[in-house]
This record gives sequence, C-alpha cells and structure tokens, in this order.
Amino acid sequence: MKLSEELIWRGFVQQTTLMDIGKLDTAENKVFYHGFDASADSQTVGNLAAMMLDRLFIRHGYKAVLLAGGATSLIGDPGGKDKERPLQSEETVAENVKKAEAQLKQTFDGLDFTLVNNLDWYKTMPLLDFLRDVGKHFSMTPLVQRDYIAKRMGEGSEGISYTEFSYTLLQGYDFLKLYRDHKVTLQLSGSDQWGNGLSGVDLVRRVEGAEAHVITMPLIINKSTGKKFGKTEEGAIWLDPSKTSVFRFYQFWLNVDDESASDYLKIFTELSKEEIGNILHEFSANKAARLAQKTLAYEVTKLVHGEKRAKSAVKATEVLFGGVEAETLTSDDIEVLKAEIPVVEAQEGVVATLVAANLASSNGEATRLIEAGGVSINGEKVSPDAQITLKKGYNLLRKGKNGFAIVTAN
Repeated sequence: MKLSEELIWRGFVQQTTLMDIGKLDTAENKVFYHGFDASADSQTVGNLAAMMLDRLFIRHGYKAVLLAGGATSLIGDPGGKDKERPLQSEETVAENVKKAEAQLKQTFDGLDFTLVNNLDWYKTMPLLDFLRDVGKHFSMTPLVQRDYIAKRMGEGSEGISYTEFSYTLLQGYDFLKLYRDHKVTLQLSGSDQWGNGLSGVDLVRRVEGAEAHVITMPLIINKSTGKKFGKTEEGAIWLDPSKTSVFRFYQFWLNVDDESASDYLKIFTELSKEEIGNILHEFSANKAARLAQKTLAYEVTKLVHGEKRAKSAVKATEVLFGGVEAETLTSDDIEVLKAEIPVVEAQEGVVATLVAANLASSNGEATRLIEAGGVSINGEKVSPDAQITLKKGYNLLRKGKNGFAIVTAN
C-alpha cells in the first residue's frame, strides 16, 4: 500500500496544503518534522497517535525530525484553549523536555530520526533580530482572523496576551529553521495546529522561495468521554508508567467500546490492512471474545512499554479476571501487579492476611467478610471453619468482586 493510500485508510488526514496527497509517494525530498510540546512531564496517548503518524512516514522512507518544544512550551500554545495557560518555570519545562525526549526515543526505538529542541536556537536569538527577520513577514490581519485567536478576542472572552499571540510566529520560524538546517519541507501535526502550520509554510515560501507543506491529522477523541486525549483533560492516559501504570494502560485499551476498538487498531497499531481485516472479521462473529480489544491492548502496550511488560499485563489480567491460577505468575508479572494491588506475605490465618493486605480494616471486619462468603483464595471460597492450604509461591486472595491481593507463601 502506498503512503498516501495508507494515510487515508488509517484516517490520518484532516487538512493539508497539498493539492494532491499522492505527491507524497513520489516526492524527491522526503524530510518532515513534527513538534511535541513539553507542557507536562509525560506525553499522552493523544501524542502517541501523532507518533504513529510519524512512524508511518518513516516506514515509507521519510526522514524524521522530531522537535521537543523547550522554547514554545515556555510560551504556551493558545490553540484549543479558551483561556490563558499558566506559565511554567524554565526548570519545569527543561525537566519536561528531558522526559519528552526519553519517551520519543523509546517509542521510536529502532527507527532513524533526528531529535531537536527549539530552545537551542531561541535562547541566543536577540529580540530585535526576531522582530525584523521573522515578525516583518507576518500580517496582523490574517492572524487575528484565525479561529482560535478570534474566539479569544471576541466579546465576553478572556482575551489573549501578546505572549500567547506570538506562539504562531515562533512555530513558523521553527519550520524555516528546520528547512535551512535539515531540508525539512513538510510539517505533520494535529488539526489544532493547522494555523501554526500555515505560518511555517508561508514563512518558508516568503523567505526562501521554497515549496513547503503541512498535513494535520484529526484529534483523537475518547468516545467514552467525548473529549480529546489531551494532557489537560481529566483522566488523561499517560505514557509514563509512574503516572499511568502498565496494568492500567493495558486495561484502558482492553475496555474500549467495540466501535473505538475497530478505529484504534488502525491508528495505534502497525498491523496491516489484511491483519486488521481478519481480526475484525473474527471479532464481528464473536464480539464476546473481545479479540479486537485484546489485540489492541497488547499491541499498544508492547509498543509503549515493551513486549515483556505487555505479556505481564496480559497474564495479570488473566489471573485477576480470567480464572488463570496465580501460581503461574512470574516475578515480572508481580512487578506489573504491584502498582495496582497489594502483594503481602501470608500471615497466621486468612483473617490476619486480609488485614495485612488492607482488604479489611480489622480482624472483626475480616471475620464478617468470611462469614458472609465474600472471601476466596485461588477461586475457593473461604468459610469460617475451613482450612485453606496456600500454594507455594503466589496465591490470589479476593474480597468481593474487585478487592484483590497476591499472597506469597513459602
């Protein structure tokens, strides 16, 4: 499948300055850039969708320049926001840039790309040079007419500071700088960056007399909430396992609805059209088996967190919810589970073990839970007078439907 065909099939094209997207397949200069902001200490699955777009271009022979916005994140992008973003300290943004770069390196492991930080050129650029060499090429009229700026300047709005207003000039110059240094002629971005992309395209054409283009992809919407997968959205799913654990990350994909699973397989995995077609055919015949969700969850977790952790997330899920015995867990699986449920050593009796695992607040409560038939070990209900023999290694202690602990026994 050609690049242009795969872009459309996967749903990656929202807007573009290209009259014919098929020109991507035969372009002589195949160098693009994509910017990632550092407004938070981790990227999200929304950013992951953008990375999948980049990976697609790389697979089709394009050179990638990935930009961490060390300078632009100090300013704040007004796009998609109805009020001013709080400014972050230089130290915070610098730390966020380091983490963004680390996640980009991990997600693009094994692929060829160039990593840049726009603070490297802005930190030594005199203000007067910027105003004369860059600002002179921008007319105020089209800038104030852009949707996201006009909305902020409209009646009853909170307005927009010159700081955020200048963001589009900075991003426009990024394109010009990368054209000069890396021969970049194409910018990839989310649809909320369309206006900023046009600034770069126009600046390259005005200053260098060169042809430049931008392609934006649709913002990916979480259909369960109706909101985009953004850093400032409630319930954001982070790529950093300290913010969204590997297990929770896997569970998020495992629990998406049927329609979303079909769409996300195209966006968030690199499975071929034929492979996805076969999965969806089997899925439609037996939706209860949730093949689409299981495939999606494994593939995305493997990409972001590695194959070993992805397999552990699968095993942990099977132990907690699929009836697989806890003794099959490995130490790697336990590490994935530790972020979600207690892992405790067996105590003298089930009552004490329930308390140690914080599944009961006292011996009395633990006893009442057992008497009510709400406690099981390795799938076997615990009765007040029963003797339960723990298996050597790992055992699953369960309270009710959703209270779990792993109990270790020697």
